[in-house]
Amino acid sequence: MVSRVSTVSFQGISAVPVDVQVMVAPGKVGMNIVGLPDKAVAESRERVQAALHASGLSLPAKKVTVNLAPADLPKEGSHFDLPIALGLMAALGAIPADALSGYVVLGELSLDGTIAAVAGALPAAIGANALGKGLICPADCGPEAAWASADLDILAPRSLIAMANHFKGTQVLSRPEPAVRGAPDDLPDLADIKGQEMARRALEVAAAGAHNLLMSGPPGSGKSMLAARLPSILPPLSPAELLEVSMIHSIAGLLTGGELSDRRPYRAPHHSASMAAMVGGGIRAKPGEVSLAHNGVLFLDEFPEFTPQVLDSLRQPLEGGECVIARANHHVSYPARIQLVAAMNPCRCGMAGEPGHVCARGPRCQADYQARISGPLLDRIDLRIAVPAVTATDLIRPGASETSADVAGRVALARERQTERFSALGMPQVTSNALCPTSLIETIAQPDAPAASLLQDAAEQMKFSARAYHRILKVARTLADLDDADDISRMHIAEAISYRLPGEGVAAAA
Repeated sequence: MVSRVSTVSFQGISAVPVDVQVMVAPGKVGMNIVGLPDKAVAESRERVQAALHASGLSLPAKKVTVNLAPADLPKEGSHFDLPIALGLMAALGAIPADALSGYVVLGELSLDGTIAAVAGALPAAIGANALGKGLICPADCGPEAAWASADLDILAPRSLIAMANHFKGTQVLSRPEPAVRGAPDDLPDLADIKGQEMARRALEVAAAGAHNLLMSGPPGSGKSMLAARLPSILPPLSPAELLEVSMIHSIAGLLTGGELSDRRPYRAPHHSASMAAMVGGGIRAKPGEVSLAHNGVLFLDEFPEFTPQVLDSLRQPLEGGECVIARANHHVSYPARIQLVAAMNPCRCGMAGEPGHVCARGPRCQADYQARISGPLLDRIDLRIAVPAVTATDLIRPGASETSADVAGRVALARERQTERFSALGMPQVTSNALCPTSLIETIAQPDAPAASLLQDAAEQMKFSARAYHRILKVARTLADLDDADDISRMHIAEAISYRLPGEGVAAAA
């Protein structure tokens, strides 16, 4: 007799259907798993046998063959344990043979028969819903899977015995409820920042339009403090963005307790991170830091200290919004629409240009250090600001600075204007000015005559690239949105150009 159970294999954030076929027949006693299983799947044999024995069901003295179809698709992960076990139970008559036909199954088994949580429950639930089937998953993954659809039939047992009792009718498993992670109460606030008015303004502009930002200044000037306070002024994720972000984090196994949050991701990898850690890779092609920051912020402190190869690997995600991991045996794509925020010192000693300080190596120290950032990568950064050292006057000045809540209100209004504008143009997937297509930016950010003249003169004198020209228009459009203005004025263009100037010296050095 052959029993069949549906499960999935993951390619990126997509769930590919897999048919688990279990046959118990006369022959040499043993259990074989075929269908290109990896080491974790091959070890399922031991876990399944122990879990069935702990649940009071012993395997007969027969040959058990498990086929994972399609046979030419590599199978990876421990989530094949539960479908194999349930297929065996159906083949042995422990549960009705047709009970599993309407479900997609995934879960890892412990030796005592309990079902452990696995990564990827949310993409699996969405895939099951697309196939018109329900989902059987571990109890700890139920709150996560419940987000896929309110109509999706979900069974989330804690053990094999609970699963068998449910199908026999002696126990009823209730549908899990979606879990929400509460907003953190301890987000750093902009009120903690003393001075740095220009940097605060640039941070607000970056948040309002999702623009990339580079801060350059001496140690202790507050660059990392500013970046850490960016999440406190960003708007929450929209429902579509929330689902996308959660699918990536589910594949990476980062959804604690199956709880989803509408806070935008904030990732800050160390500068020793490898290229695989940054853009994704490895044997199972896991998402990297860039994909984990999708629809959120990727903060790179000590920007030039990252290897040039790692920095240049960011160029494709910044331009295309996705990470494509191509290897000899697989090809995986992860979404990666990020807002890059970077911080750096002006030179290796950190004090170049500061009054009263002289680099021991002279101008070459600054040129060599900044040359580690390539010109094409720098060209993709919209805002480049100098963050000078905070003076004693700033530190002792009485009165509190503006809070994050006040700035977040202006940012939210600017984002609402952008969302309404792009929805009216038939592009609801574009949620910020930074994501505006090049073909559309000259239409929605058309400057008036004085502003156009200023932009033309600046582009000719400073040799802006076509990308830089359009990014200046995007920043100017964001500045107008913050001012609740329909037209792009000379003042908006002038401020947008000023955010380009601190980086021109870096570009020359690169």
